[in-house]
Amino acid sequence: MNTSMIRFILGYVLKIEAVLMLLPCLVAVIYREPEGVSYLITAAFCILLGVLMTWKKPKNSIFYLKEGCIATSLSWIFLSIFGCLPFLFTGEIPSVTDALFETISGFTTTGASILSDVEALSHCSLLWRSFTHWIGGMGVLVFLLAVIPMSGGSHINLMRAESPGPSVGKLVPKIRYTARILYLIYLGLTLLEVFLLLAGGMTLFDALNTGFATAGTGGFGIKNDSLASYSPYLQWVVTIFMILFGINFNAFYLLLYRKFRKALCMEEVRYYLLIIVAAVGIIFFDILDTTAGVFDALTHASFQVASIITTTGFSTVDFNLWSQSCKSILVLLMFVGACAGSTGGGIKVSRIVILIKTVAKELTSYIHPKSIKKIKFEKKPVEHEVVRSINVYFITFMILFSASVFAISFEGRDLITNFTAVAATINNIGPGLELVGPSCNFSIFSPFSKYVLMFDMLAGRLELFPLLILVHPVIWKDFLLQKRKKKKI
Repeated sequence: MNTSMIRFILGYVLKIEAVLMLLPCLVAVIYREPEGVSYLITAAFCILLGVLMTWKKPKNSIFYLKEGCIATSLSWIFLSIFGCLPFLFTGEIPSVTDALFETISGFTTTGASILSDVEALSHCSLLWRSFTHWIGGMGVLVFLLAVIPMSGGSHINLMRAESPGPSVGKLVPKIRYTARILYLIYLGLTLLEVFLLLAGGMTLFDALNTGFATAGTGGFGIKNDSLASYSPYLQWVVTIFMILFGINFNAFYLLLYRKFRKALCMEEVRYYLLIIVAAVGIIFFDILDTTAGVFDALTHASFQVASIITTTGFSTVDFNLWSQSCKSILVLLMFVGACAGSTGGGIKVSRIVILIKTVAKELTSYIHPKSIKKIKFEKKPVEHEVVRSINVYFITFMILFSASVFAISFEGRDLITNFTAVAATINNIGPGLELVGPSCNFSIFSPFSKYVLMFDMLAGRLELFPLLILVHPVIWKDFLLQKRKKKKI
């Protein structure tokens, strides 16, 4: 195991986090808030530790998938631990568990909060909460790919460990340029949304926070009512951009290079949009009688469907008060999630489609035992290894989900609250139903349950396996053996 390279990457992550913390420091200066000192102290500590960890460059820069998973998991844990320090130093979130929960929720773009009064936070802390969504949306390690020179397929191994979806490929021959293209698209869409929000009368501070939270599909609001108090125009802008950020970024790359037909023919994107239209249609007709009119019903239905399927978690209404059929649709959308290669969470549309096609193929083989039929996706045959990995992912997901629901059930809360709390965290959504609905928060849980949900947030954002590999006994056994060998030498 290349532990020196892992240490080197973690050092770079801390240095990047230190630089990113200068943004809330700037906001504190603008609003003359003393809380900015806490961010400055944390940034200085991160840069000092980061410099020490990267002072000695590793002799061996080769990086394989195992190291990629470990470095990714530890990077997100480091980001969260150091990212929560300003909340503790300012006293705005005095509990270590709560501060860590809020920060992990931010970086994993979950948006589940323990705060009952968000508006009581300082401007710099509000911006930092939203900015953690933007950092975590595309992934800080994807940014590192354009900076750190690695060999032996190291770039793609690191990208596979962090990027959401069943598979990660190159947009261009070099992964470094792929990472740059992804971030340019990400930044461009974010700036476009901020501009449109400003055009609708939103203040620059509100527009930046909303843009960061939408781009990362995170959902931290800066108002206690999330986005309910904003105009329908602003809600529609956010709705459209939530859907856009839930689309596979490969589609934007194809559109950027004028490959329109190829972009529009992407099977996953078509199914993704079809699911959204179907869900909006059903909910629209269901809530029509309880709203102010057709436009109001369409606005709320479109917004909440986009918010849930993209795992953003914003709300304009308390959908916990909707009918059982509407709530059932939203819960199903929690699991479906957005497209692979987007900033959204969930199981991903591509996995769901391939799973359904696998079931259809098995049924056909029962009826026609001698038939040979290949599963196709995006007009290409799906290899058996891909189908196997998706099946394993789904089984692992259900085991972890069931274990988490069982773990937090000892507190005696109702099944819907526990079920949707885990669904909302492992799928990186935010709000659930009943006691964790859009008008409530996660402060009701004990520290033990919060740590279970924190694990779920990290596991969900990292596609389960990188975090599970980190806690695998074999990894620690290899690490200890390597340490012993070095001591003997």
